[in-house]
Amino acid sequence: MCASYAGVAGEWSGNAGVEWLAFPKQALSDAQHDSYLSFSLEPEYYHEWDHGKKSFTFEPFLRRAQYDTARTHADIRELNIGVTSEWWELTAGISKVYWGITESQHLVDIVNQTDLVENLDTEDKLGQPMLDLTLVGGDLGTLDLFVLPGFRERTFLDEDGRPRFGLVVDRQNPLYENNSEDRHIDFAARWYQYIGDWEVGLSHFHGTARTPEMIITPTGPFTPPVLTPFYPQIDQTGLEVQGIFGAWLWKLEAIHNTGFDHSPFFAAVGGFEYTFVLENGMEIGALMEYSWDERDEKTPSRFQNDMLVGTRLTFNDVQSTQVLAGVIVDMEGAGHSYNLEAERRFGESWKLSLEARGVFHVEPGDFLYQSRRDNSFRFTAARYF
Repeated sequence: MCASYAGVAGEWSGNAGVEWLAFPKQALSDAQHDSYLSFSLEPEYYHEWDHGKKSFTFEPFLRRAQYDTARTHADIRELNIGVTSEWWELTAGISKVYWGITESQHLVDIVNQTDLVENLDTEDKLGQPMLDLTLVGGDLGTLDLFVLPGFRERTFLDEDGRPRFGLVVDRQNPLYENNSEDRHIDFAARWYQYIGDWEVGLSHFHGTARTPEMIITPTGPFTPPVLTPFYPQIDQTGLEVQGIFGAWLWKLEAIHNTGFDHSPFFAAVGGFEYTFVLENGMEIGALMEYSWDERDEKTPSRFQNDMLVGTRLTFNDVQSTQVLAGVIVDMEGAGHSYNLEAERRFGESWKLSLEARGVFHVEPGDFLYQSRRDNSFRFTAARYF
């Protein structure tokens, strides 16, 4: 879809926030702490000219964090120039692109690297250098073509960060399948179209995997091993289908991937959301999604045979109060997890957010066992300008 331009030129906006991340249980490692404070700043400058046909966007990001040096970081989320016409749009520079429709995981979203030190929900992304050509074909749908020079490595918390993997990730010595390493040029394409009540998207990505395989690497006879990220070359084809029928919203994401562990595999997540509307305007949504991965226990994520059951509360008040809560149940009994996200605006410029994440019923050998003491609360107060 071509971007919609607001027609306001040369404008700064953004937000500055304070975050408190708290863990009620004592950490497994003496290097970790029970609470972490941090400050973030994410301004955005946008300018357009030539009647909105040309634009410039600059969006830096900065976080200063207590204790964890890896979480103190800066990034350029967007720095690009866009040119639009009636049937095409060209964007050159650093940008963010999001693909996908499901809540529990984001299988098809692959263009931008995940900024994992920000949040384990994988929804924060690093800026990706790209050349993006969008062709608007009317009844034939919309086609996005991407050239992606310059690979971004996934970010990981340091030894004193929390929550993290049981072993520390060696961020300084990643491995690559391709000799070009982080200089490899990737390619991607995505077509999408409305067909009746359905929105359908097809995508393909060729290049360096955004999700690394983790290799346990010995460091010496008296020191613990570390996890070394390995980035293989992959081809991934994705399918997104979403349909709205009255109060029902049906959605599906599916991928076929070749490259991981040199074995092709299928994975999918799909389900529905049904929304009840009360007399006072409040909306209550009931969500259910099922995730499946052909790799079973070899998958680097926990979603090999899992069910999400949750609810979305939209109060439709002037404070834009929203709550999203759910439980992810491992259908094979290998540990469960919960997630709650709530936010509410205060006044003209402030927004308070609360997250609660955790695991329960985990046993030794479960994928989530390493996170058994990392149930957490995250409070954020952000001032928008």
